[in-house]
Amino acid sequence: MRTAYQYKLRPTKQQIIELDRWLSMLCAQYNYLLADRFNWYEQNRSPVNACPLICYLPELRDNPDYYSQKKTLPQLKKTHPWYGEIYSQVLQDVVKRVKTTFDRFLKGDSNGKRSGKPRFKSRSRYRTFTYPQVKEGCLQGNLINLPMFGKVKVVLHRPIPDGFKIKTASVTKKADGYYLTLSLEDETVPEVKPNFNPRSITGIDVGLKEFLTTSEGETVAISQYYRKAQKRLRITQKRVSRRKKGSNRRQKAVKQLGKSHKKVADQRKDFHFKTANWLLSKYDVIAHEELNVKGLARTRLAKSVLDAGWSSFLSILANKAVNAGLLVMTVCAYNTSQDCSNCGEKVPKKLHVRWHDCPYCGCSLDRDHNAAIVIKNRAVGQPVLKARSMSYAVAGVAEKPTPDCTQLV
Repeated sequence: MRTAYQYKLRPTKQQIIELDRWLSMLCAQYNYLLADRFNWYEQNRSPVNACPLICYLPELRDNPDYYSQKKTLPQLKKTHPWYGEIYSQVLQDVVKRVKTTFDRFLKGDSNGKRSGKPRFKSRSRYRTFTYPQVKEGCLQGNLINLPMFGKVKVVLHRPIPDGFKIKTASVTKKADGYYLTLSLEDETVPEVKPNFNPRSITGIDVGLKEFLTTSEGETVAISQYYRKAQKRLRITQKRVSRRKKGSNRRQKAVKQLGKSHKKVADQRKDFHFKTANWLLSKYDVIAHEELNVKGLARTRLAKSVLDAGWSSFLSILANKAVNAGLLVMTVCAYNTSQDCSNCGEKVPKKLHVRWHDCPYCGCSLDRDHNAAIVIKNRAVGQPVLKARSMSYAVAGVAEKPTPDCTQLV
């Protein structure tokens, strides 16, 4: 089993200067390696029989892949001796990041989805470096020993579980300081197998009036953290725009603005985790509609949609359900708010109409509640739950006690 814990770092002033220096050098190397790949790609991507009659013929050379770029690091340390102060594996990880970024641009990820063209990173956008391997016992009390950097104080707000070993360590610079992310692994812990009761199911309909409504009629109020902080953010943003570019006062204002935005993001993330915990502690199966959040973010409701953070919430919900051995499933979102949950007939209604009144069967309830029941009905009809329900019926199992997910979420 593999997991990750994140802790706050408390470096000294001299260590902060050194961390910033490392990030600056790694950013420059990242941009250089990315430019090398772009040069080769632009000059050698066309086959010989497809070139125009009049063209520039570059010097042919091999594709700068992961291994060839990795071999340039010893020469880099000779021409630029200050790079010798950075741990070798940290530099090698920069080459790996360039490879991953460029491969996703050309070939796509494991699902075949291609990313956009990689961008050169400014110093403010390159914020993380990684130790792919760390020695056992690197964490001693509240100090972590980073190779070729030294010991840095860590705020251990929770202990590392017994039996887990630290595999990698990443240092990230955020608006309010530096953070340490430890990747932990314990091979003796088996993967959690799905063990859910198909009868303990609910459908959820996310919205902007209420954050979500369950098929049982329970609602979670929407917390508009960005809108609540918008007035303060506007003042802070004005302070940044009125100050001279490159000045120390502008840098202070930018740092203050970053802290304000991070606070909003942290509040939203905490709300998502607590809501996911509440759902997983009550139900074994949670169904939701398959949303096109990117499309919704291009409408007039973009600010409210992005403030709600549906994609982030559904991702957290799915990940925590896997860890708890429960199930989160998606259903088709077509006409979930138009179909009647009682008779199945289509009852057209515009967005401002918040109440569902079916003229065919007389069903009358809140629009979001009706949609949540439709989502639940569609999930019950899926083969996974049908097969599971039959196995429970044959075994004569009435109810399975809901597991305590408070320690898992």
